[in-house]
Amino acid sequence: MKIGFIGLGNMADAMIGGMLRKNMVKAADIVGSAKTPATRQKMADRYGIGVKNTNAEVAKEADVLILAVKPQFFEQVITEVKDAVTSGTLIISIAAGKSMAWIEEAFGKQIKLVRCMPNTPALVGEGCTGVCANGRVSEEETAYSVSLMESFGRASLVPEHLMDAVGAVSGSSPAYVFMLIEAMADAGVEAGMPRKQAYEFAAQAVYGSAKLVLESGKHPGELKDMVCSPGGTTIQGVRVLEEKGMRGAVMDALAACVRKSKQL
Repeated sequence: MKIGFIGLGNMADAMIGGMLRKNMVKAADIVGSAKTPATRQKMADRYGIGVKNTNAEVAKEADVLILAVKPQFFEQVITEVKDAVTSGTLIISIAAGKSMAWIEEAFGKQIKLVRCMPNTPALVGEGCTGVCANGRVSEEETAYSVSLMESFGRASLVPEHLMDAVGAVSGSSPAYVFMLIEAMADAGVEAGMPRKQAYEFAAQAVYGSAKLVLESGKHPGELKDMVCSPGGTTIQGVRVLEEKGMRGAVMDALAACVRKSKQL
């Protein structure tokens, strides 16, 4: 089976790397295209994949065609590849805000379509991806698509009407977590820690906390309470965060993401 990538940016890099590490596909069975010759050459050198000068050439060869470009370029890309796509081609989109109905209309014909929403932690094999498929995709093809996404992290099937929420909760949220880490490190520096060490401590605390949520099965509130000793230091910080409206700010930020995603 030949897998084609339209776009060879960061997300495609993460996906290709994960697929090869998990031995899901051989490098010889991956082909991709990118806007610049430098990007094509970089990916060919890094992974040993095939590269083409045009998107249409990739589409002609691919059994699975992954559209890994930003949403604003989708209309142009689909125009370039739609004549090369056959009824047997499995198309996977990773664009935020582009519904399956929109993509199907852009192709102007019946297609087998899977819509995915990965996130940037995929770059280190810790991604989280929502997956949904249209009615022309078989159960086996859907399972295969999920397994591709699992090559660089976790993946779950979700109904399409929740994809905007997936984009907010897992797609955009790493940016807010990075802001949290930065703020925690700044506080450490203010208290006298060296900058590099402060980033390491803050990042590891976030990483370990997330792992504890996933592996313990306990409610985040229960885990928070475990850290808060009566009359201790942590509960004082919790009080300040509650006074400053941390929960509401986070919820409002993600709600803004959902609204923007629906407008794309």
